[in-house]
Amino acid sequence: MDRADWSILKSTPFFSAMPTEDALTLIGNQSPRTYEKGVTLFRQGEPASAFFVILGGWVKLYRITPDGLEVVLNVFKTGETFAEAAMFLGGRYPASAETVSCVRLLRIDAAFFRARIHERPELALSMLASASRQLKSLIGQIEQIKVRSAPQRIAEFIVALAPKNEGGRAAIEFPFEKNLLANRLGMKPESFSRALGKLRPYGVTVDKETVTIDDLSKLQHFVEYMEEGDR
Repeated sequence: MDRADWSILKSTPFFSAMPTEDALTLIGNQSPRTYEKGVTLFRQGEPASAFFVILGGWVKLYRITPDGLEVVLNVFKTGETFAEAAMFLGGRYPASAETVSCVRLLRIDAAFFRARIHERPELALSMLASASRQLKSLIGQIEQIKVRSAPQRIAEFIVALAPKNEGGRAAIEFPFEKNLLANRLGMKPESFSRALGKLRPYGVTVDKETVTIDDLSKLQHFVEYMEEGDR
C-alpha cells in the first residue's frame, strides 16, 4: 500500500487505536484492489472468508427478503470497514455486499488474520481497543441521525463532498443513487426529497445528480448552527 492508503487505513475506527507494527502484522502483504461499480463482493450465506477496508468509493450492504425484495442495510464510504463481525465469528455473511461506485478495497483474509492472533495473543489487546473505538464511532453515527434534522444531515454530507478550502460557490456529484443516499442518512426516499428542497434557502440547487452550492461557507454555517442545538 502507498502512503495515502496507509493513512486512510489508520484513520478507520478499527485500526486507529492499533500500533502500526500490530496493524502490519495483521494485514501481511495483502494489497488493495480496484473494483468497478456493480461488482458483488460476497453474497448472503457465503462463508465469511474476509473483511474489507474501503480506501476509496462506496459499498452497499443488503439482504434479499423471502419474497425477493432487496433491503439496503447500510452504505459504507472511504475510511470505513465492513464484514469484520462475520469474519471474527467464523460463520457466514449475514448479508450481501456490492460496489455502488468505482471502489478501491483492501481485502483482509480471515484465515490469515486469525492465524496471526493465535501466534501473538497480545494482538487481541490491540483489537479490543480498536473494537471499542469502532463501537464509539457507530454510537456517534446513531446519535447524529437521532439528534440532527434531515436537512442538516444532507447539508453535512454535501459539505463533506465539496472541494476543500473553498468557501464560495461549489458543485459536486452525488456518488450514488438518491435512494441509497437516503438510506445512508437514515431517512426514506420521499423524506430525502423534501429535506433536500429545504436547502434551497441556503443556496443549494439540484439538477439530476449534480448539486450546486452558491455559498459553501453559508451551508457550513447551517451545519454548525444545527450542531450547537440552535434549531
